[in-house]
Amino acid sequence: MEKVAIVILNWNGSEMLRKYLPSVIQYSREEATVYVADNASSDDSLEMLREHFPEVKLIVLEKNWGFAEGYNQSLKQIEAEYFLLLNSDIEVTHHWLTPMIEYLDSHQEVAACQPKLLSIFDRDCFEYAGASGGFLDRFGYPFCRGRIFETVESDNGQYDTPADILWATGAALMIRAKDYWQVGGLDARFFAHNEEIDLCWRLRIMGRRIVCLPDSQAYHVGGGTLPKGNPMKTFLNFRNNLTMLYKCLPWALDYLAAWEMLILKRNVGDFLAVYRARRAFKRWRKDFEADRRKIQASRVAKEIPERKRFALLWQYYVKGRKTFSSLP
Repeated sequence: MEKVAIVILNWNGSEMLRKYLPSVIQYSREEATVYVADNASSDDSLEMLREHFPEVKLIVLEKNWGFAEGYNQSLKQIEAEYFLLLNSDIEVTHHWLTPMIEYLDSHQEVAACQPKLLSIFDRDCFEYAGASGGFLDRFGYPFCRGRIFETVESDNGQYDTPADILWATGAALMIRAKDYWQVGGLDARFFAHNEEIDLCWRLRIMGRRIVCLPDSQAYHVGGGTLPKGNPMKTFLNFRNNLTMLYKCLPWALDYLAAWEMLILKRNVGDFLAVYRARRAFKRWRKDFEADRRKIQASRVAKEIPERKRFALLWQYYVKGRKTFSSLP
């Protein structure tokens, strides 16, 4: 069995792999095996990898399974103590793996961790997708040490201490294989967005810890498959967020989201997308009833401190608290 398997899920990402895979190989090969799992790409990804990166192990999937199920299908083919799910647009640094490996080795109660994630375009600034570890407010809005909504902070060392978090970014997520499979892996029904938050929250309910380890750092291009402000991205975010709340809470609601989009951001497209998301959630909610019962039955942690009691919209827009350190 391998100690660490770094698994990069790829779909038509030949150019990203050419640019950022060399850093992963250079700074990881002594401590981990690097895999690229290809989601039936139609570009030259496979040919390029075979020619230029023969040391990388390939997993060739027969169709595009999407993010969550693509990882589930790929990880079934790997035997390792730790999986590290890594985006193809990540540049890693010297010594980035050691802090995470050592922490998991010495803290058996920790299921998963992430590095500090910085922007590849502004290396003194946090990256939107995960910054220095993720949390949720009382209504399920995600935020990070270093990023609240669209406000992304400069990295001045203010979040350089290890911290317990609710969710670790899926852009660079190291997780124990046994924990990954114990909770059933990523929920493939989400298609895109919120999968890693849902996964980590299920682990926290079971009493497992999630941490951010800023001694490890990586740089992320970010942006995902859909640009910010895209109504489809908004639809997926809110449909999946409501589904996650339904699975992980004894109750769930999200009445503020649509009005925040319309009144505060004056974005009619996103306003309508939130209502479409609510209707879609109501249609498929019954498909998650068994999941909800199973998750609630597994509950060890009655209160999860990384799910904050305050309303983030109120703090951000009314109180003007736009940095993590200024929150209650």
